[in-house]
Amino acid sequence: MIKDILKDAENRMHSAIQALEDDLAGIRTGRASPALVERLQVEYFGSPTPLIQLATISVPEPRALLIRPFDPSSLKAIERAILASDLGLTPNNDGKSIRLNLPPLTEERRRELVKVVHNRLEEARVAIRNVRRDLKKDLEDFEKEKLISEDDLKRGEDELQKVTDRFIQEVDKIGQRKEQEVMEV
Repeated sequence: MIKDILKDAENRMHSAIQALEDDLAGIRTGRASPALVERLQVEYFGSPTPLIQLATISVPEPRALLIRPFDPSSLKAIERAILASDLGLTPNNDGKSIRLNLPPLTEERRRELVKVVHNRLEEARVAIRNVRRDLKKDLEDFEKEKLISEDDLKRGEDELQKVTDRFIQEVDKIGQRKEQEVMEV
């Protein structure tokens, strides 16, 4: 029973890490990456659709992105979504595709991005701690229902804390890597 809870903790905490990595991929660094725009929501036939479902996104140069929509009529909608986003990029529309030129980041903008990274890291830590709290409550409920002993409860809580600490350390490592990437000139 305790093993099941620990396995559940691993899976849910791993999901939090995965969500963090996906989230951080969208934060701009010095070089162009399709992850920067692929989750951008575009109003397409009345419903918000991720850009990755509407176009191919390529990196022709280190500081440029090329977006080729599958449906040329969606070009204007994609352009509007990019302008409305917090990316701070101006799309260049040539009638068939959109080119995004990424200007070099200023020191001030890098520091702002590092703050955004720190906020996302804290959200991931909170998500991991919430998983720990929920599963610790489950363990306590099992002990109240006499499904596990008090000793098992204590051992289970200790193991759960070790798993939590391991995932929090992983969040910190990911954060350090991303911060170096953002500050790299």
